[in-house]
Amino acid sequence: MQLKIMPKKKRLPAGRVALILFLCQMISALEVPLDPKLLEDLVQPPTITQQSPKDYIIDPRENIVIQCEAKGKPPPSFSWTRNGTHFDIDKDPLVTMKPGSGTLTINIMSEGKAETYEGVYQCTARNERGAAISNNIVVRPSRSPLWTKEKLEPITLRNGQSLVLPCRPPLGLPPPIIFWMDNSFQRLPQSERVSQGLNGDLYFSNVLPEDTREDYICYARFNHTQTIQQKQPISVKVISVDELNDTIAANLSDTEFYSAKPNRERPPTFLTPEGNTSNKEELRGNVLSLECIAEGLPTPVIYWIKEDGTLPTNRTFYRNFKKTLQIIQVSEADSGNYQCIAKNALGAIHHTISVTVKAAPYWILAPQNLVLSPGEDGSLICRANGNPKPRISWLLNGVPIEIAPDDPSRKIDGDTIIFSNVQERSSAVYQCNASNEYGYLLANAFVNVLAEPPRILTSANTLYQVIANRPALLDCAFFGSPLPTIEWFKGAKGSALRDDIYVLHENGTLEIPVAQKDSTGTYTCVARNKLGMAKNEVHLEIKDPTRIIKQPEYAVVQRGSTVSFECKVKHDHTLTLTITWLKDNGELPSDGRFTVDKDHLEVADVRDSDGGAYTCVANTTLDMVSASAVLSVVDVPNPPFDLELTDQLDKSVQLSWTPGDDNNSPITKFIIEYEDAMHEAGLWHHQTEVSGTQTTAQLKLSPYVNYSFRVMAVNSLGRSLPSEPSEQYLTKAAEPDTNPTAVEGLGSEPDNLVITWKPLNGFESNGPGLQYKVSWRQKDGDDEWASVVVANVSKYIVSGTPTFVPYLIKVQALNDVGFAPEPAVVMGHSGEDLPMVAPGNVRVNVVNSTLAEVHWDPVPLKSIRGHLQGYRIYYWKAQEGSLKRNRRHIEKKILTFQGSKTHGMLPGLEPFSHYALNVRVVNGKGEGPASPDRVFNTPEGVPSAPSSLKIVNPTLDSLTLEWDPPSRPNGILTEYTLKYQPINSTHELGPLVDLKIPANKTRWTLKNLNFSTRYKFYFYAQTAAGSGSQITEEAVTTVDEAMASRQVDIATQGWFIGLMCAVALLILILLIVCFIRRNKGGKYPVKEKEDAHADPEIQPMKEDDGTFGEYRSLESDAEDHKPLKKGSRTPSDRTVKKEDSDDSLVDYGEGVNGQFNEDGSFIGQYSGKKEKEPAEGNESSEAPSPVNAMNSFV
Repeated sequence: MQLKIMPKKKRLPAGRVALILFLCQMISALEVPLDPKLLEDLVQPPTITQQSPKDYIIDPRENIVIQCEAKGKPPPSFSWTRNGTHFDIDKDPLVTMKPGSGTLTINIMSEGKAETYEGVYQCTARNERGAAISNNIVVRPSRSPLWTKEKLEPITLRNGQSLVLPCRPPLGLPPPIIFWMDNSFQRLPQSERVSQGLNGDLYFSNVLPEDTREDYICYARFNHTQTIQQKQPISVKVISVDELNDTIAANLSDTEFYSAKPNRERPPTFLTPEGNTSNKEELRGNVLSLECIAEGLPTPVIYWIKEDGTLPTNRTFYRNFKKTLQIIQVSEADSGNYQCIAKNALGAIHHTISVTVKAAPYWILAPQNLVLSPGEDGSLICRANGNPKPRISWLLNGVPIEIAPDDPSRKIDGDTIIFSNVQERSSAVYQCNASNEYGYLLANAFVNVLAEPPRILTSANTLYQVIANRPALLDCAFFGSPLPTIEWFKGAKGSALRDDIYVLHENGTLEIPVAQKDSTGTYTCVARNKLGMAKNEVHLEIKDPTRIIKQPEYAVVQRGSTVSFECKVKHDHTLTLTITWLKDNGELPSDGRFTVDKDHLEVADVRDSDGGAYTCVANTTLDMVSASAVLSVVDVPNPPFDLELTDQLDKSVQLSWTPGDDNNSPITKFIIEYEDAMHEAGLWHHQTEVSGTQTTAQLKLSPYVNYSFRVMAVNSLGRSLPSEPSEQYLTKAAEPDTNPTAVEGLGSEPDNLVITWKPLNGFESNGPGLQYKVSWRQKDGDDEWASVVVANVSKYIVSGTPTFVPYLIKVQALNDVGFAPEPAVVMGHSGEDLPMVAPGNVRVNVVNSTLAEVHWDPVPLKSIRGHLQGYRIYYWKAQEGSLKRNRRHIEKKILTFQGSKTHGMLPGLEPFSHYALNVRVVNGKGEGPASPDRVFNTPEGVPSAPSSLKIVNPTLDSLTLEWDPPSRPNGILTEYTLKYQPINSTHELGPLVDLKIPANKTRWTLKNLNFSTRYKFYFYAQTAAGSGSQITEEAVTTVDEAMASRQVDIATQGWFIGLMCAVALLILILLIVCFIRRNKGGKYPVKEKEDAHADPEIQPMKEDDGTFGEYRSLESDAEDHKPLKKGSRTPSDRTVKKEDSDDSLVDYGEGVNGQFNEDGSFIGQYSGKKEKEPAEGNESSEAPSPVNAMNSFV
């Protein structure tokens, strides 16, 4: 058994209408579907489809056409009544009826008059199922009568009186439109004082002399006949009181005037409406117009209120300068009392209008057509409202139902007719008439009793294509009587669709709210009633939705550049895709700069007009998606313009300008520049900056400058071009505001004082004739100021001054207008001379073999004769007893100590050497005399490594060593030490042998050695200070030839080759491990030891303390010198003497040339690379082993 889906009453969205052929089938359907096939054999009562309006005003100059159109099956016939009686059109040759229609045409243009056919017409459309009637159509010809002839006397009145000019147009049909004009057809101006009322009269609250004219003409325009009628002109003359008195005395009587009283102000009074209250009645739905016009002097103002409520906001309008209140779509709720108030300075007056809103009948529920099958029940409801409440009456086929034939299936209950168990003979057209004193409503509704088996009107095998996840609507338009039930099936053998995912609409449409891929298939619609069954198949395909997977992005580009938008789309491959680009929802400009390539849009040479929203629209036959991006075209701002100078004062001016276009990037600031055309023409200087919201700036000015200004606008992209220069503005001359800067007094010779300053520029001169007043006097004397005025220069020399005396100096600017403010006083000195006295009591303290400390007594300040620069030590290496010989060839070194220091350190001395030195004081002029030479000796030091080591004459059991002594013995050599040890075939070290050799030897033979054995030698010299650096070498004793001939070449043995390969692989692995550890931050052990035992004599020098001086070679001042090395190796004994470590590095001086020469320099002593001294015992055997080699890398 199949389960029928009960219809759900659900309203369809408007967008689905296109998919539905028929959505109107219901028990109380308005009409039978007019499908051509269905209409071939389906009967239907008449229905009026078109008719003329109830109040039909015709143009008497044209033929009369009274419309009446109807439909039905069979086609209806038409008849007319006129003024309640049958209108026989066949008897009137001027009247014809349109074939297939009830529309009448009355030919009055050839003959006849329109008035002849004035009356009330009604059309009846009839067929075998019933008769429908039209409204009562009242036909009246329009009328535009002329004004009656009348004599209009001129009106004369005094200034300030009120006046009403009557129009009183003739009665026309429809009523005319009234307006006032003059003889030239120009509308007369209206205002709060002069206005036209609703009745067409022209009201003056008070008249003025300017109201005098002879052609006040009222016109009436009859729109229906397109005619305009005019009234006779009215003459108005307004005179003042003085003119009035003169006129009275001359030729007029007092009775011809409204009044002879003098013109004076008065409170308001109403010209219309009259009295304090009035009544107004209006029909529902019309426009309520209330009017109050008042006179008074001064002119009154009108206000409106509703006494018992508020005026409706959206429906209230004021016309005619608030003299008319209009409420549109008026309803019963708008009834009540409305008050208009007229007010001027002298008082107020009010008028109350009582408004009653009546209503012609209006539908609450109009009767609807009924299509019933035999035996069914139904009803017609006719419900209307109005004020007063309308009376409901029924007609049957145009005849009052009271006199119509009885029908047992029909029962009348007021505004409702109830039908039960209808039969085919019950078919008829019923008319409902709702009427009251303000009008009537007439509605036709048929009852059509049909017995029809189901019919499906939708075409068979219709294909529906729907996008996935959207609603699918499958149409099944049907007809039948009784109303068929509808069922839907999916597939050839599917059961009736009953799941919640389906919705069956009353019109037979099947809705799948969210269609999925599995919704694809064939669907069958089955319509059943008691007379039969019909079915139809439709097909549904589900397509993938179109998606934009990459949307165009918002872009900000500078004018003139190129921008590209991308729009990547994914769609169902069975559908055709079209991509369209829009700009601001319109087509792209037809410009070659716009290029569309598949899913790209490129705009070249972007212009300001290209800015806007660009939309990518992807269309298929089933769906459409779009995405938009905004293009903002930006650029630097356009230059400001319209520069104007205002408020021009001596030292300020106001500059204003108009900003240029910001080119879509807000202006952040304005830069103002100035040009001094008098002093620096063509050169622009920065004046000030102001906010981007300002368009004026108050500028401070300097005297005696010919100013021009220009403005630049700045935004995030940069600054605009400069504006056009402003007009020039020359400020008045004034005395200088400032004095020269950088004033100094320094002597170039012992007997002069050179005064220098930085001159003022032309902008700072403030006037013509710029000069300087230079003044000076000795600081410690009682002399008066000496002064001189010089031209615009920057230096003045005072001659004949004492040597190095402090002076007070000042330089003041002046010009033709006056002097600058009093200048500041600065101190200077006259010229320096060489110092006269040498430092005394020079003492030398030798710290160690390479360092000495020098002390001296300062010289008296007066003897310096200048600014003390410091003390300079000259020292050199000399032979004993030869201090005075060969001075020319002795290279002296210089160490300078800044300031007033009285001691310093001499580093980098050579051990076991004889030195001499002297000290001199230095000022800005140069050096003073030298102190007496002081000599000192440096103690012995450790020697350098032997200069060379060679092994000669190897034999089976002996090796001979030859060497050269150390190049720098640094003392008296006491002996040499030779250490050696054998190295076996696996590179292991044997026992270490230690041998002492006398210092006078340069050759030594070692005997009783093993034959064919490699030895490693360590060789170094010694002095009383200790051991020097070592030199190493390796050598091999010779092989016994007899034994060699009996031995097998081990290098050719396979086991040896394999062993060597294994060793090499092991070494390679160890090396890789070592390098990895090193890269992680490891240090060499040797390097760590050297860092730990750094020589304190070679630590970095402290620059703040002048104990370390500046080095300079006395004989090579013109040469380029290298800086002093900051470090050196430690002595060979790896020890640091306590007295050395106690040296303070702050006692060292500052080197001029930064190096020592070969004979005794810091670098020369420690620049040699040293080998590690071999250790005694078993430790020495580990030095050359592979494992130790690895450790040296780690």
